[in-house]
Amino acid sequence: MAAVELEWIPETLYNTAISAVVDNYIRSRRDIRSLPENIQFDVYYKLYQQGRLCQLGSEFCELEVFAKVLRALDKRHLLHHCFQALMDHGVKVASVLAYSFSRRCSYIAESDAAVKEKAIQVGFVLGGFLSDAGWYSDAEKVFLSCLQLCTLHDEMLHWFRAVECCVRLLHVRNGNCKYHLGEETFKLAQTYMDKLSKHGQQANKAALYGELCALLFAKSHYDEAYKWCIEAMKEITAGLPVKVVVDVLRQASKACVVKREFKKAEQLIKHAVYLARDHFGSKHPKYSDTLLDYGFYLLNVDNICQSVAIYQAALDIRQSVFGGKNIHVATAHEDLAYSSYVHQYSSGKFDNALFHAERAIGIITHILPEDHLLLASSKRVKALILEEIAIDCHNKETEQRLLQEAHDLHLSSLQLAKKAFGEFNVQTAKHYGNLGRLYQSMRKFKEAEEMHIKAIQIKEQLLGQEDYEVALSVGHLASLYNYDMNQYENAEKLYLRSIAIGKKLFGEGYSGLEYDYRGLIKLYNSIGNYEKVFEYHNILSNWNRLRDRQYSVTDALEDVNTSPQSTEEVVQSFLISQHAEGPSC
Repeated sequence: MAAVELEWIPETLYNTAISAVVDNYIRSRRDIRSLPENIQFDVYYKLYQQGRLCQLGSEFCELEVFAKVLRALDKRHLLHHCFQALMDHGVKVASVLAYSFSRRCSYIAESDAAVKEKAIQVGFVLGGFLSDAGWYSDAEKVFLSCLQLCTLHDEMLHWFRAVECCVRLLHVRNGNCKYHLGEETFKLAQTYMDKLSKHGQQANKAALYGELCALLFAKSHYDEAYKWCIEAMKEITAGLPVKVVVDVLRQASKACVVKREFKKAEQLIKHAVYLARDHFGSKHPKYSDTLLDYGFYLLNVDNICQSVAIYQAALDIRQSVFGGKNIHVATAHEDLAYSSYVHQYSSGKFDNALFHAERAIGIITHILPEDHLLLASSKRVKALILEEIAIDCHNKETEQRLLQEAHDLHLSSLQLAKKAFGEFNVQTAKHYGNLGRLYQSMRKFKEAEEMHIKAIQIKEQLLGQEDYEVALSVGHLASLYNYDMNQYENAEKLYLRSIAIGKKLFGEGYSGLEYDYRGLIKLYNSIGNYEKVFEYHNILSNWNRLRDRQYSVTDALEDVNTSPQSTEEVVQSFLISQHAEGPSC
């Protein structure tokens, strides 16, 4: 799917002149390159509009031409359109540019420092664009070439440049799930920081610590991620680029969510969304980044309906900027698939969720290798959806086929997670829990019990006894004991434990309580304890009334159109609350 065109309406006479130049493109090609960058870009955009992608590709594959076009900063969203169209057309412009830049860096290795500095600046802009567009491997190649140039001069300016390069390199390696290399990149950045410190110089560490927080979050090292998000927040100062501030607020919010510090998370992510919209505009990819993290917050505080709306808004922006076959679009599809699955869980209508899950997998497999870690979560989401569709299916043959497909997807996801994170990790535990649910649907009860127990043990050791993830697995094991293994005493204890955690974290109106309450009603019916049946019918009725009142008015997007606090006030409020609570674990 081609990117949706945003408004681009130059004055009529100007537009006519651009069209005339494009009509004579072959003769005018060299002259076009001498035009100012904004006019030169408009000529190329007209080529894109006319579908002349081969000619556009021949221009953009030349490093000098593309580097000049990148200077037209106010056209960046339109440049993403052109670039994505070329990639979709089969023109490997990202890898061609990365290779050309790498070769140039090797040619100028013996040149003076000024030549290298100019090349590094070009590399930062080129690598930044490729990173923003989701072509992480090519961006990594560009930043590695920049880093190599930085190491050729052991002087202060190049130490600063090396730190900046490491931050950018860490970002693309995080995006491409190269976490081991990311850790090495952070250590390298620290060595340059130490060099600067010994000479009485300091580089701002906000972006670096924010990227480390993102890496630790991705690896499910939540305590460490939370610790480093605090350090990143301490580094936010006046004059810092808005992009850096927004990204630190986003990462800090996510770290707070998984630590169940929801009030802090809400304040941080709402301000990040406001800042991104105010500074970059409502159609900018950075705004969509903040919306995805806002959706994550809403989903985790049980505001599921609003999270679906926010994820849809983020997907719409990314599709309008990048088009279809882009990794940023894939991740938005996946997030929307999962939130839609949760939202429609009780209704059993999973068509929309399945569509987005399959779109995510289709895009990722088109762009990345079949064993890429990004596929693990997308396959997991699709497997969860297929399992629910199978359960509601009245055709035994179709049911078995869907369950087997879900099984294959879960196993593939588990293997990818174990390869990346090892056995003792929250992500791995989630996959064990998912397999446990699937085995229950496949009537393999002993295997289901084994998977659930394994998931609970890992989660308890990593997250503690009263975490949301633990409650999920405990509730699933209770369901297995109750509905299929007749272990009612064990099931009752587990249901009550799951309910206690859910109410403590989310309150009396938490959506997940419904399944525990219904489970207890069935359990007490089975053992003939009708007094308890009556009690939990009343509790469930009260819960339904509470759900009807909850989140019925608030529009999550309207809620972030303004910010009651300045960035400085948001940062100080967060840091003061940390100081009041004492050191984090």
